Amino acid sequence: MSSYAEVVVLVEGPTEKSFVKQLLAPYLAAKRVFLTPIILDKPGEKGGDVKFSRAKNDIEKHLKQRGDTWVTLLVDYYGIRSDWPGYKDSKKQTDHIKKAKVLNDATAQKVYNLFPEQNPAERFIPYVSMHEIEALYFSDPASLSEKLNIPQRNIDEILNECGEPEKINDHNTTAPSKRLKKLSERFKKTSTGIAIAKEIGIPKMRSACPLFNAWLTRLEHLLVEDVND
Repeated sequence: MSSYAEVVVLVEGPTEKSFVKQLLAPYLAAKRVFLTPIILDKPGEKGGDVKFSRAKNDIEKHLKQRGDTWVTLLVDYYGIRSDWPGYKDSKKQTDHIKKAKVLNDATAQKVYNLFPEQNPAERFIPYVSMHEIEALYFSDPASLSEKLNIPQRNIDEILNECGEPEKINDHNTTAPSKRLKKLSERFKKTSTGIAIAKEIGIPKMRSACPLFNAWLTRLEHLLVEDVND
């Protein structure tokens, strides 16, 4: 039994790495869950173009590196490519929660099939955000409008159209980050975005984004699972 949990978070790019390092890591450290963000690595490929062939090598490496750590993913649905497990079936779903479940379940099964000796059923936690990490910034329209210096009604219109932050879709003109750039030229994914995230805070994001909340809940319960084992 351990008094803490160490989790490697494989992220797709600098924005996600900053989000984990500056927001999620301090938040979960208070619960004795310690996160280390690592950008997925493959020569010639960068964040925003995430192939499973790129991700599986890092998943394998970090599952094998230490048997007492967990590995999780933080990649955007908008950025993944068609070789991702469950991708084609996920595209058949219209509900974002079902879409995420199809993708995450298929990813978990694929990793289990590839690396069964590393106990991925217990140690690997897939999370593909719907539809981009920037969707979380719509959790607090007042803070978002203040940071972007725009009328809150512009943000409310998007939420009224989509229903909730995680429903904001993955089209190349209407994905969350694309909408934010249209709302304000001052929006920059890694600088402005992280400042907005800090202003909003993790609790508000959790309350507005059930898929994000479910992922954090799973991470928070790693110590409980470890004790039960």
